[in-house]
Amino acid sequence: MADVLTERGYEVTIYDIKPSPYVQDSQKMVVGDILDYDAVRDVVKDSQVVYNFAGVADIDVAYENPLDTIKYNILGNAHVLEASKDQPIKRYVFASTVYVYSDAGSFYKSSKQACELYIEDYAKKYGIPYTILRYGSLYGPRSDEHNPIFNLLKKAILEKKISYWGNGQEIREYIHVEDAARCSVEILDENFVNQNVILSGHHPIRSRDLLVMINEILGNQCIIEYRDEKIESHYRNTPYSFNPKIGKKYVSHYYLDMGQGLLQCIDEMYRRLKVKE
Repeated sequence: MADVLTERGYEVTIYDIKPSPYVQDSQKMVVGDILDYDAVRDVVKDSQVVYNFAGVADIDVAYENPLDTIKYNILGNAHVLEASKDQPIKRYVFASTVYVYSDAGSFYKSSKQACELYIEDYAKKYGIPYTILRYGSLYGPRSDEHNPIFNLLKKAILEKKISYWGNGQEIREYIHVEDAARCSVEILDENFVNQNVILSGHHPIRSRDLLVMINEILGNQCIIEYRDEKIESHYRNTPYSFNPKIGKKYVSHYYLDMGQGLLQCIDEMYRRLKVKE
């Protein structure tokens, strides 16, 4: 997303707990922790747009580490909000999740719920315009072992085997990270002020069909193994349960389809793992 902002003429400062290998020459990199309020305040100073994408972002990690999830997601978000309230902020953009009003998601879901409420209350008291982005299942370049698609492709390439926790009937709406990044900048339009926006894929896909697609792309050389065990923090078919706080789904007509996105991921995986094609 920082790349998209730079392409569109924004001056970009990236604040993260470790240096990014993808920082461009025109971008500023500041290494720091969102639990360090003074450092957060300094980096937010004079900003017009603040994106808060920091925190515990993996559902399973959050499930095993509830206290860290509370600290980095809820308190960390409060630090960024507090640092933003006296600045000329035109938009506060927060990375939430489609799990936010789901029965699934456990501590991750709960932390995002709390953050959304704090953002709304800061908007009421201090007039901070916001946009909450509820992301679906992301995949694409620069991912790591916390990303499900990354793990599936890595095992398929290195082990010729895909082990999947589920029965293959689970439904997901994957969105390519480049499409998500572009949409995450387009929502700076005034039409999205104080809105909850859903960013997920265009076409639902069953896990079984996804695994077959990966196997076909790799020449049908993989063994596919299903472990039909329920994972407490994940949903099967839909993240949504009934709740009157509705979010609007934002759809771009220009996007990378799943097959092309997987080809891109596999190409990157071969280069990263230095596997002979």
